[in-house]
Amino acid sequence: MFNKNNICIIGGAGHVGAPLGLVLSSKGYNVVLIDKDKKNIKSLNNGIMPFLEEGSTKLLKKMIIKKKIYATQNLSEVKKSKYIIICVGTPINSQLNPNLKNFVNFFYSLKKYLNKNHIIIIRSSVYPGVSNKVFEIIKNRCRNLSYCPERIVQGKAIVELPKLSQIVSGKNTRAKLESGKLFKKISKKIIYTGIMEAELIKLFSNAYRYINFSISNQFYMICKNQNIDFHKIRKIMRDDYKRNANIPMAGFAAGPCLLKDTMQLSSFYNHKFSLGHTAMSINEGLPKFLIKKLNKEYNLRKKTIGILGLSFKSDTDDLRDSLSIKLLKQLKARKIKTLQSDEYYKDKHNIDKKLLVKKSDIIIVATPHKAYKNLKISKNKILVDIWGFIEKK
Repeated sequence: MFNKNNICIIGGAGHVGAPLGLVLSSKGYNVVLIDKDKKNIKSLNNGIMPFLEEGSTKLLKKMIIKKKIYATQNLSEVKKSKYIIICVGTPINSQLNPNLKNFVNFFYSLKKYLNKNHIIIIRSSVYPGVSNKVFEIIKNRCRNLSYCPERIVQGKAIVELPKLSQIVSGKNTRAKLESGKLFKKISKKIIYTGIMEAELIKLFSNAYRYINFSISNQFYMICKNQNIDFHKIRKIMRDDYKRNANIPMAGFAAGPCLLKDTMQLSSFYNHKFSLGHTAMSINEGLPKFLIKKLNKEYNLRKKTIGILGLSFKSDTDDLRDSLSIKLLKQLKARKIKTLQSDEYYKDKHNIDKKLLVKKSDIIIVATPHKAYKNLKISKNKILVDIWGFIEKK
């Protein structure tokens, strides 16, 4: 039976959907997490988060005990809910174009379960016009479509959601107001705007961050070629000088969002987004740059290279589009001996971080996990710390 306090989240076992479901369930809603991933569904129903998410463990167990949340593969569960929130992935293909065919076609499967009272909210990152395409598919069954982009930092969604303002747009007044009403339960501020504006806000936000990372990475490369310490320069640039305060650290700018959304924006702009493509060339080229620079200075075939950190960002277990993994693969392709370690991602090839430091000639800090901060690395080791994270003892 349809219940105004019921929420279905499609893609609910993922990094966006599951934390959102937990926060909403903690506000009194009955939440169903719908997903194809059987392993994640089983894990969630057993009270175990399938990935690292700050503040999730106790909250998940508490909400399961209260019977406020559960996970399933059954799409027909949407019939019982007022709100249907879409958190499905929106990948790019090998040509770096948006591959949204499956995303759009999914709504043909969904629409048979819809009625005029449903409120459908897209949270997935899509380029401008996609929400309108979705509306054309479902409008004969339901016209209450909203686009409300997620903007959380992965791994800290539960902490961030109450602090972040929520962008809300809708195809009609009811969709917009009902979505705003829902998100006001978990957020301090609601900002209403148009659908295409909301779609661009998300893509601009991620592209802006991606480009900024590329600037620091390019600065790092310039310095590295001249054996100059970029981290020292950055520190002085920012010291009591507000105009430079936001210069990010150099490092592997990767993961499932920044590059993908930059390329979505480029596709929307008929591939004329030159800044985005330049940023991609710099950021994706950093592993190759490091190998080339090291190989010029040392005979890498006679060295053992230790990779500290495999996940795409610090203090997470997520390997999606990780440049650490790309670096590792490029080294192995050159038949260079490698060792690897990670604090969160478990792999049979991993070794303890201290053992890696001991056995490696060259140590690359690929992911700045907090556990590496106080690692003791002797001065006779070659340390490549892109992030400026570790001090040699």
